[in-house]
Amino acid sequence: MPEAPEAPEGTEIQEKPESPAVPEGTPEHLPAGEHDGGSAEQEPADQPPTPQAPTPQGPTPQAPALRGLAALSLRYQVVAALAVAVVAVGVGVHLLMVFLSVAPQNTVSKQHGKAVAAWVFPEFEQNWKLFAPNPLQQNIAVQVRADVRMKDGSVRTTGWTDLSAQDGAAIDGNPVPSHTQQNELRRAWDFLTATHTADNRPVGLRGSLSEEYLRRIVVMRLYRTDPTSRLGVVQRVQVRSCTVNVQPPSWSGEQVSDKPFYRVLPWWTVSADEAAGGVR
Repeated sequence: MPEAPEAPEGTEIQEKPESPAVPEGTPEHLPAGEHDGGSAEQEPADQPPTPQAPTPQGPTPQAPALRGLAALSLRYQVVAALAVAVVAVGVGVHLLMVFLSVAPQNTVSKQHGKAVAAWVFPEFEQNWKLFAPNPLQQNIAVQVRADVRMKDGSVRTTGWTDLSAQDGAAIDGNPVPSHTQQNELRRAWDFLTATHTADNRPVGLRGSLSEEYLRRIVVMRLYRTDPTSRLGVVQRVQVRSCTVNVQPPSWSGEQVSDKPFYRVLPWWTVSADEAAGGVR
């Protein structure tokens, strides 16, 4: 083998430093691919970890949302305030009118009686009989029958038609019954009994007016609901009332009659214009 050339004089030969001994188990002795993270370089052990930003634990608090009128713009707030004021004034006026209609006679009700009556009647009329010392304890039904001239010239008398029962059937289960169904027939009968004597004789002009008013109502109802009257012409009508006492509760021990009491009015001749269908 050839000998290595000698170094020239004056040249120092530096020996290659030996690698420090690395203990087993360090990354250098690990097989390839088993280093942490597969990286060739590692951070020094004494370098502190990089601080991380704190993670928020909950939602960021927000300002409370506005509610009600405060959530509206100024323009809409003004409109809403005006609407509330109008409703408040209307309710106040209505309560005042109703109060004046049921209160004892006073200076205001005498001076503005027509305005109060125009406001209250007939839709807002108050009936205080329910709160009277002796409230109504009877059921009163108004019934009618008629003499009808048929097309062949014969006259047929109809059976009794219970007009109050017809109104009751129309009101039962109806959330908004009409004022006519509730009060027309009932008020007409109250008007007649208040202007007639016990033997059914009219008292003054109001008595005659009450008869005409009630007669027109019953004739109109017959032409609407009675099959016989619809086929002919009503000549006469007779009206009666059937009064039955309301039975007291079982625990009261009170005994009242359950038999109906009839008040029968005389026959009324139907005028020519009514008979011709003027009130149909």
